[in-house]
Amino acid sequence: MAALAGTSTITVSRALRHPRMVSEALRARITQAVEALGYVPNPAATALASRRTTVVGVVVPSLADPAFAEILDGLYEAASGSAFTLQPAFTRGDAATEDRLIRGFAAQRPAALIVAGIDQSPASRMILRQAACPVVQIMDLADDAIDMLVGFSHRMAARAAVEHLLAQGYGAPAFIGAAMDLRAERRLAGYRDALAAAGLSQRARVVTTPKPSGVSLGATLFVRLREHAPDADSVLCNDDDLALGAFFAAQGAGLGVGGDVGICGFGDRDIMAAANPAITSVRTPRREIGTTAWSMIAARLAGEDPGPAVRDLGFTIMARASTRRD
Repeated sequence: MAALAGTSTITVSRALRHPRMVSEALRARITQAVEALGYVPNPAATALASRRTTVVGVVVPSLADPAFAEILDGLYEAASGSAFTLQPAFTRGDAATEDRLIRGFAAQRPAALIVAGIDQSPASRMILRQAACPVVQIMDLADDAIDMLVGFSHRMAARAAVEHLLAQGYGAPAFIGAAMDLRAERRLAGYRDALAAAGLSQRARVVTTPKPSGVSLGATLFVRLREHAPDADSVLCNDDDLALGAFFAAQGAGLGVGGDVGICGFGDRDIMAAANPAITSVRTPRREIGTTAWSMIAARLAGEDPGPAVRDLGFTIMARASTRRD
């Protein structure tokens, strides 16, 4: 790092510990070198160079998303009684916050790290690779896992859901999405994959917004879809809240759910089966992701073989009356 910054090791150390003791220009060069190399200063390194804490950092977007609440529940259940402490932190979907949290956790010399998603910044990926502790990415799949990975393919799950709609006789499926993060974009890509494979036109049957998801928003987006694409006879919703909103809006418009219009959600919360008619949804293995991530970490910390580094837990299309044409 000193060579990259064009100065001495002593000066770099001084700048990191006492920034005001070096010039602004030199601080800027050292900061650039720190970011380029993914260096994480450790204030306890001198006294505890060979030791780690019992903290397992967990970086997820929020608890407002039921999927991550269930993952954390699975993690806590699996880790119960162990010598390790789970410490969750929330990014609120902000990449800069994720970078800061990952850097902060790495500086604490954690026992392990669990990070949601596969889309970390290059700087965060470098820090995670250099963390010298087990790292598990969760909730997705990729060919370039940082260390270990457990999840499912959002793209394939969405494609399977649209294929289900087509198999039920719906010829013009639409897509409704909100909070369009990269996971949502993969689901949209899966929707498009299914239509392309069936030789169907997508036309204007996609309505999305960056706004946070919600039931009311789902109703609004469904009305907007009907205005812009009145020929749409079914809809894959990016999550269950949107699907519930579409469900209520369809019923309010006098449409028969499952006959006039098919509705499919994503996530399969309990309320989907309790609705009348019951709503089809993509069931994802949320709790199992949490318990599996912990089992992989526990094995590594015990010096045992955790098994395959990448675990595809799959998904299930829970077909119900909302997509069943009589």
